[in-house]
Amino acid sequence: MNNKNKIKLIASGITLCCCAAAVGAVSVVSSRNGSGAAPAAVLQDEELPVIVLDAGHGGFDGGCVSAEGVPEKGINLSILLRLRDMLTLAGYEVDVTRDSDVSIHDSGIEGLANQKSSDMDNRLALFNKYDNAICVSIHQNQFTDPVYHGAQMFYSNSDSRSEQLARSLQSSFSELLQPDNKREIKLCGKELFLCYYSENPTVMAECGFLSNPEEAALLNTEEYQEKVALTLFNGINSYVSGK
Repeated sequence: MNNKNKIKLIASGITLCCCAAAVGAVSVVSSRNGSGAAPAAVLQDEELPVIVLDAGHGGFDGGCVSAEGVPEKGINLSILLRLRDMLTLAGYEVDVTRDSDVSIHDSGIEGLANQKSSDMDNRLALFNKYDNAICVSIHQNQFTDPVYHGAQMFYSNSDSRSEQLARSLQSSFSELLQPDNKREIKLCGKELFLCYYSENPTVMAECGFLSNPEEAALLNTEEYQEKVALTLFNGINSYVSGK
């Protein structure tokens, strides 16, 4: 069985799990392997890309904040850890910029602005470390009008694969988790440092709006964070399999 067929089998299985999650049946995933992660499917194929995951913000940088005072940094991290476990069980090599509530700036750097600059440089170095990688930076959105909601993907201009990855992730959200989501993917600008300067296919995944009270409440629950992770997982698998 070639690499693409193996991935398609995994993607099919994960799609079922994502559909179950989208209707509130995350327990289906747990029942299959006795844990909260996705079903294991071990692959031993060198052609698989390395998946680099970034949980936006961290440490002194909380990111945007919900009306209830919940910063996005913890939500981003929770989704990343769940997604990392799913991808690892599926046979991918996964690397992450952070796995705890920290800034990853170099030691000895003083001043918040300098620490933030160092932190971003170190994240970018990991994004560009591998020749065969796809990169996903997990974030939450915010806007002055609380009516806006839904995930939206921003992609880098490194090559056409970034756009393809963004479409796969956006489609996964609209098909499996947010059926009313009609948002379009967007090309990032220089203000999205990691996305813009990454040399690998890269997407910044804005998973929802913390400025929307209903969506913020969902994003602050472990159940919904699991659903978001499963949705991202499905989108990554669909991209890798070329579906």
